[in-house]
Amino acid sequence: MTEIKNITPPAQVNKKGAPIAMITTSIILAAALIFLIVMYFDQKNKMIEMETALTEEKDSLANELRLMANAYDTLKTDNDSLNLNLEKEKKRIIQLLSINASNVQLIKKYKSELTTMREIMKSYIVQIDSLNTRNKMLIAENTEIRQQMTQVQDINAELSKVKEELNTKVEIASVIQAKDIVAAALNKKRKETNRLNLLANLRICFTLRENPIATAGPKEVFMRVIRPDSLVITSSPDNLFDYNGDKLIYSANRTADYLNQDIEMCIFMDNTGDFIAGNYSVELYLENNIIGRTNFMLSKR
Repeated sequence: MTEIKNITPPAQVNKKGAPIAMITTSIILAAALIFLIVMYFDQKNKMIEMETALTEEKDSLANELRLMANAYDTLKTDNDSLNLNLEKEKKRIIQLLSINASNVQLIKKYKSELTTMREIMKSYIVQIDSLNTRNKMLIAENTEIRQQMTQVQDINAELSKVKEELNTKVEIASVIQAKDIVAAALNKKRKETNRLNLLANLRICFTLRENPIATAGPKEVFMRVIRPDSLVITSSPDNLFDYNGDKLIYSANRTADYLNQDIEMCIFMDNTGDFIAGNYSVELYLENNIIGRTNFMLSKR
């Protein structure tokens, strides 16, 4: 008996295999799509993180630059050349701050510039510290010198004062004084009298004292005879001599050769008709100094 086999037609087999292939392809495509979506979001997150990191780093660098710019404002010196360089670096910082660094390459340049500026600023700080230290030293030296100058000036002033005092003492000590001054009214017979109607002339005798530190040589003594009414008697209105910057009228004068030893001398004055009764003062002057005084009296009878 012949066996009968169950043979599936080719068309039916193809109809069964087609859905399986489509499902497999769909699964693969779906998996690929999911993978791409995952990769997209992963890359997007990484880009966001990178952008955030770049922004933060840029902000940090910008903040440091601003602090550096403010620091330059505090760096002040008396050196004009150094001040110009400081101002130049500050402008450079401001220009760098205006750069919109939005990628890694620019950020690297940003950081490189900042590093360079830090080093430049450090060098300026060192220079300024050195200048400030030197200025402090100079100020201290100047202060010390001024103090020394003040001390020297004080010493000089004191020495000048002492010298002036010594000169004054020497001047006083070198003044030639008159002693034993005697005034006598004489009549025509050269006899002393105190009667006005008998007065012929006046004699004033005195001694110039010995003075070893005075200058030797001719000495002109001026005599002033002062009436009771304070009028100075004189034989001529031209009889004037210098006394401490003023012109004084004198009654009579005489010159003597002074040799630093006591020397006796007399000055005579004729009756000019200007004498009146009363008490008279007599003053003797030599080299801008009053060297002696005396008095005498004339009566009517």
